[in-house]
Amino acid sequence: MARTQDHPGEQAASDPIRLLAIRETPLSVDEIFRAVGDDAAGGIALFVGAVRNHDGGQDVGALGYSCHPSAEEELRRVAEKVAADFPVRALAAVHRVGDLEVGDLAVVVAVSCPHRAEAFEACRRLIDDLKHEVPIWKHQRFSDGTEEWVGAC
Repeated sequence: MARTQDHPGEQAASDPIRLLAIRETPLSVDEIFRAVGDDAAGGIALFVGAVRNHDGGQDVGALGYSCHPSAEEELRRVAEKVAADFPVRALAAVHRVGDLEVGDLAVVVAVSCPHRAEAFEACRRLIDDLKHEVPIWKHQRFSDGTEEWVGAC
């Protein structure tokens, strides 16, 4: 009988990156979830980042995201690193740019792995590294008329 880790389903997929994008259109949780479906995945972790109505003790009225032209290339680099460090069966990440309102989805990422712990860890790394390394900037507009830029890197 083969050891569990010898089964092909316990290994990373040969091409696990299924969907990467930076878009001006609304994001779909269902699209991202479908993109990471894999029969060998026992765990799928999904993170959804939404525009909240406050930040730093101030009321947020709206915000906009913009990115550097290299953002999709950097997103791919981050995704490839996560896929190399974990037994990822499938991975997807989409970030929105443009003007967003409170409640809009700003980012959706998902990872499927053979087991839940790996999926949680890989998804956490994916969103954390995306936020720290991909050149996407947030321009927050507060209800008192002030504003601020928040940089990802």
